[in-house]
Amino acid sequence: MAAVFLHHVVGDLTVGKPDMREFWEGETVEAAMGEIGEGSERAVTVWRRRGEEVVRERERAARFVGILNSLDVVAFLAREGDREKAMGTPVREIVRHNPSLLKEVDPAARLIDALEMMKQGVQRLLVRKSVTWKGVSKRFSILYNGKWLKNSESSPTILPTNSCESTNFPSSSLSKENKYCCLSREDVIRFVIGCLGALAPIPLSSISSLATLNTNYYYIEASSPALEILNNFPENPCAAAVVETSADGTRKIIGEISAYKLWKCDYVAAAWAMANLSAGQFVMGSEDEDQDSLPDFILTSQLENGIAESPRHKRFSSRSIGFLSQQPLGGLRSMRSMYRGRSAPLTCRKTSSLAAVMAQMLSHRATHVWVTEVEPEENILVGIVSYNDILHAITKNPATVSTVMP
Repeated sequence: MAAVFLHHVVGDLTVGKPDMREFWEGETVEAAMGEIGEGSERAVTVWRRRGEEVVRERERAARFVGILNSLDVVAFLAREGDREKAMGTPVREIVRHNPSLLKEVDPAARLIDALEMMKQGVQRLLVRKSVTWKGVSKRFSILYNGKWLKNSESSPTILPTNSCESTNFPSSSLSKENKYCCLSREDVIRFVIGCLGALAPIPLSSISSLATLNTNYYYIEASSPALEILNNFPENPCAAAVVETSADGTRKIIGEISAYKLWKCDYVAAAWAMANLSAGQFVMGSEDEDQDSLPDFILTSQLENGIAESPRHKRFSSRSIGFLSQQPLGGLRSMRSMYRGRSAPLTCRKTSSLAAVMAQMLSHRATHVWVTEVEPEENILVGIVSYNDILHAITKNPATVSTVMP
């Protein structure tokens, strides 16, 4: 296990990653909706523009503001009375300022150092892509799509052990224009799951035996208004379980309100539902024939040429906040939805192995998995497993810690 993290560097995980695109804090909420829905990271990193403060190119991270996800957008629209006006609100007014979520690191930094940073709360690693180097890690590089990268060099040189805090780049060939990419915790888990053999026996151990199960999770009662999620807004992971609590205090999970579930939804319809329905109705949906007791909500559509149609009434149903088969190209134009059923939460059992949970998260592009009891009844919620819980599990082996420490 020590060799896996010592013989790989952060740059090994950047192969195949697209160049980072900065999303300016002066952009509108409507623009953020399109960026989040069309992007592959389920959220956008928000930045101040160059010139608003004096920074050097290597201090790009100093302009980072925070991370905006789909739940942030839906919650903001839900609490605003005039949603049409809210769509034009600058992102700087709703994004939660938290510069500690991103850290710029040297591409030659050890992977073990990057893992420690992510365990402390860093969600994105900003890595310069225009740096190339020669080192032993090149022989063990793994491509972003999971294929092994072959190296024809027969006599690799020794890789200098750089700290993640260092800004002194190794001897390299730099392009005139520096390019960056962002690594997420999902990228790290994707890399780790390709090294399961080197991590044995940890991956085959149950999440309960590894103490990976986190009992400190957010939840909301199904009978409570969905908008109550704003009173105790979840951040890491950005998810709250919707539960039904029995007389003995056990909680049965029926759904979840999360950035992961809302990633490709109709944000305007979801905002209306959050503002008007209970948490249970929000996640379970209501079929069209059961809508007599629910009011209509108004959704203004826009045409391709920017000319707005007259407001139309749209009745809420479970299809209204379904996944989109086609992302909106702008405005609040008509959106075709593909109904995928109710918002069933992604769950596992306490006896599930760590490898199975990691595979489950990656296959569903989820940020977390809810953990339920094995017996006597299904869906009795006992905890949650997130990226951070997995990172702690794979790095807490005493033998590993003693081996990798410089």
